[in-house]
Amino acid sequence: MSVFPRWRSIRTLVRTTLRYKLLLLVLFPTLLAMPATLGLTIYWFNSFTRDNLFLKVKSDLAVTRHAFGQMQQDYATALQRLTDSYSFRLLLTNGDARGLQNELKSLIDEEGFTFVHLTDELGNWLYEESLGSRGSSKPSPLTNRAMRGRPSAALEVFTPDDLQREDPTLIERMRVPLADESERAYEDRTVVMRAVYPIRDFGGQVLALLDGGIALNRNNTIIEELRERVYGPGTLPSGDVGAIALLLDNVRIGTNLTIGQQDTALGTYVSTEIRDKVLGEGSTWVARDLVGQQWYISAYQPVFDADGQGIGMLQSSILEAPFRNAHYRAAALLLLIFIGVIALATWVVLRGARSIFKPIEQMANLVRATQAGVDRRMGKIDSQDEIGELAVQFDSMLDLLQRRNHEISRAAEQLEAKVEDRTRELEQKNTDLERTVSLLRETRQQLVMAEKLASLGQMAAGIAHEINNPTAVIIGNLDLLVAELGDAANSVHGEVDMIIQQVDRIRYIVDGLLQFARPSSPGDNTDIENVNINRTVKDTLVLVRHAVEKGETTVHVQLDATRTVRIRRYELQEVLINLLLNAARAVSAGGVIEVITADWEQQGVVISVKDNGVGIAPEKLGRVFDPFYTTDTRHGTGLGLSVSYGLIRRYGGEITVESELHRGSVFQVWLLKEPVLADQSAGAEDSGENYYDRRRNHERDYI
Repeated sequence: MSVFPRWRSIRTLVRTTLRYKLLLLVLFPTLLAMPATLGLTIYWFNSFTRDNLFLKVKSDLAVTRHAFGQMQQDYATALQRLTDSYSFRLLLTNGDARGLQNELKSLIDEEGFTFVHLTDELGNWLYEESLGSRGSSKPSPLTNRAMRGRPSAALEVFTPDDLQREDPTLIERMRVPLADESERAYEDRTVVMRAVYPIRDFGGQVLALLDGGIALNRNNTIIEELRERVYGPGTLPSGDVGAIALLLDNVRIGTNLTIGQQDTALGTYVSTEIRDKVLGEGSTWVARDLVGQQWYISAYQPVFDADGQGIGMLQSSILEAPFRNAHYRAAALLLLIFIGVIALATWVVLRGARSIFKPIEQMANLVRATQAGVDRRMGKIDSQDEIGELAVQFDSMLDLLQRRNHEISRAAEQLEAKVEDRTRELEQKNTDLERTVSLLRETRQQLVMAEKLASLGQMAAGIAHEINNPTAVIIGNLDLLVAELGDAANSVHGEVDMIIQQVDRIRYIVDGLLQFARPSSPGDNTDIENVNINRTVKDTLVLVRHAVEKGETTVHVQLDATRTVRIRRYELQEVLINLLLNAARAVSAGGVIEVITADWEQQGVVISVKDNGVGIAPEKLGRVFDPFYTTDTRHGTGLGLSVSYGLIRRYGGEITVESELHRGSVFQVWLLKEPVLADQSAGAEDSGENYYDRRRNHERDYI
C-alpha cells in the first residue's frame, strides 16, 4: 500500500524540480538505452557472425567446385601429354600392343586413373586382344565429342555391369555400405570422373580415342586433395580441418566428414529438404546441418553428368563448435565491458551533477522575480565553470536588455522610414538593369553571328577557287582521253557523257558558291527562272530516295501548289534536300514523312516537310538555324538548316519550324512568287553556311 504514495511523490519531484529531472534525463541512457544497445549489439553480432559463416562456407563451396573442375581438367591434360609424346606416337604407328599397354599402365600408376583404354570411335578397345583382353568402353557423349575433335571431361554414373566390363574387382571396392538399410544395404553405383581425348594423324583426322576414368566412390585421395586445396593451413580455427563430400543422389559416397571419434559419414543420407532444394530445383543450399552428433555449417551444390543431368551433390562444411565458442567468448567480453561502462558512467553523473543544480536553481528564481517586475540580480556565484560564467553573464544581460529596450523603440521608427525609401530606389534600379541586360544580350548575339558568317564567307571563297582547278584538269584529260581512244571510246560514250555532266555540275555549284562569297549588285538576277514547285519537289525526292529507302520510311506527297516561283532552281533543291535528309534521319524505321505544297494567299507558295520523328526540345528550337549547331552529331555538321535559311531569306522568303518532343517536326518554306532580292553578301552572312560544303555532301549521298 505504501508503494503507490512513494511513487507519486517521486513523480512530483521529477515534474517540478530541475535537480531530479536532470538526474533522470542524464541517467536514462545509462539505465535503459545502454542495456538496449547491448542487446541490439549482441543480436547484430550474432547475425553478423552467422551471415559471415554462411558466406564463408558458400565461398568455400565455390572454391571446391572450381578445384573439382580443375582436377577434371588436370586428368584430361594427363591424357593429352601421353597422346602428344613421341614414344606413344611411335608405338601407335608400329602397332606395338605390348608397348602401348605399358604406357597406359604407367599412366594409371602415375596419375591415379582407375582405367585407361585406347579405343576406336565405337568404344572398342584397341591393341588388347593380343594380350588376352577384349571389350569395349561404356557408351558416352564424351566419345561422340572426342570423335569430332573436341576433348572433354565430365562425371558419369557407372552401374555394376559397367564396372564388370572394366574390372570385376571394382564392384566390391566401390560398394558403399548405407547407414539406413531399410531399403537396401549398399550403394552399388559408382561416380566416375571420365575424360576422353582424341588422337589425330598429321592431317587432323581422328585415328583413335584415349579414354580414362577415376572412380570416386570411397576415393579418399581425391577428397583429401580437394580439402587441401580449399582449407589450407590457417584458414580455419584450431580443431577444425574442414570437410568435403561427394554425393550420389543424396548418399555420401566420398567424404572426410566424421560422425564419431573415428567413423566417417560415408553412406549417410542428407535430408529430404536439402535433396529437393539442390537436386529438385538445381539451387545452392546453405544452412546449419546435423551430421551424426555434430553441427556443421554446410553448403551443397548440384553436380551434373555429361548430358547435363543432375546426378548428385558437392558438399563443403566447417564445424560450428569452434566458431560458436569464439562467439560466446566475444559476447561475454562485450557484456563485461558494457557493465563496467554503465557503472562508471553512473558514478560520474552523480558526482558531477551536484555542481550544476545550485546555480541553475538560482537563475530560475531570478527569472520568476524578473517576471514579477522585481529588479534583482544573481550576485556572487562560487561556481567557476560555464554555469558560473552563465550566471555572471545573465546579470550583465539583464542590464543590457534594459538599455536595449529603450534603443530599439527609437530605432524602429527610423528604420521603417528608411526601408520605404530603399524599396522604391531598388525597384527603379531593377527595372533599369533588366532593360540593360536585354539590350546587351541582343547586341552580343548579333556580333557573334556577324563574326561567324564573315569567316564562313571567306572560307567558302577559298574552297571554291581550289576546286575549280581540279575540275578543269579532269575535263582537259577526259577530252584528251576520248581523242586518243578514237572509235574505241564509243563503248563508254555514255559514261564519258555522264562524267562531263557531273563535272559541269560541280563547276555550276562552284560558280554558285563564289556568288555567296563575292558581293554582287542587288539587281543581279542571273540564273533566276520561273520554277514549277511541284516538279521540283518530285525531282528532289528522286535525289534523296536512297536515304528514305535505307530507313524504311514512307513518304506521302500532296502537291496542291498552282503557282510558279522565280528562284534559282538548284538553290531551292538544296533547301529541299536539307529538309528531307533531316526528316529521314529524325524518324525511326517505319516512320512517315509528308511533303505538301500549297498556294500562299496571293503572295506565293508554301512548302511543308513534316515528320513523326524524335522532335526538337523547346530549349533547342530557337537555335536550329544557327551555324554549326546540330542535334545529330553522328551525321550532321550544323550547316544544312543555316544555309537553307540564308538561301530563302535572300529571295525575301522565310523558313519556320514547329516541333514537339517525341512527336515530330514541321518545317515550312514560304516563297514569294516575285522575290525581293537581298544583297549577295548580306545573303551569305544571313545563311551562315559554307554553301559548297553542304552541296558536295548532298551530291555525294545521292549520286
